[in-house]
Amino acid sequence: MSSSRKHHLKSLMLSIAKGLLETEAKDKEEERKRYMEETCPPLSLPGGVQALQELCKELHHKIDVIDEERYDLESKVSKSTKEIEDLKIKVQDLKGKFKKPALRKVRLSADQMLQALLGSKHKVSLDLRANLKQVKKEVKEEAADVGDWRKNIEDKAGMDGRKKMFEGEA
Repeated sequence: MSSSRKHHLKSLMLSIAKGLLETEAKDKEEERKRYMEETCPPLSLPGGVQALQELCKELHHKIDVIDEERYDLESKVSKSTKEIEDLKIKVQDLKGKFKKPALRKVRLSADQMLQALLGSKHKVSLDLRANLKQVKKEVKEEAADVGDWRKNIEDKAGMDGRKKMFEGEA
């Protein structure tokens, strides 16, 4: 095809698309007007103060009802998204390709960790401090035993010296 022919076809397609977009926009506007007429009747403001207060009460009641519906829908959506995420994880597990989720830092005590792992049926108390050994510090008196260092080395040489060393400490 020649370039002028391509340009002509392109301009025809653009003009047709423009016309379709305009008709679509008009249809949307008419649909919007029709919906607004059905759901929202025209506002008629009464002349008296009492009537205005009654109208305000009625509007507040409608707002409360709509807010309750919105809250219910939001809770349903959040519940469904959580369920969808759980199902996605199950599907990944079944496929064998497990994508690690982003981990969050959680502070759990040892008791809470065991309860989470074993379930609420098992009552296991894990007191880690009770299992620790009590260590008493002994002060070594090396200052009093300062003497000839060669003598100490000769005494501790060989197996007899090792035996004496352990017996001397005990």
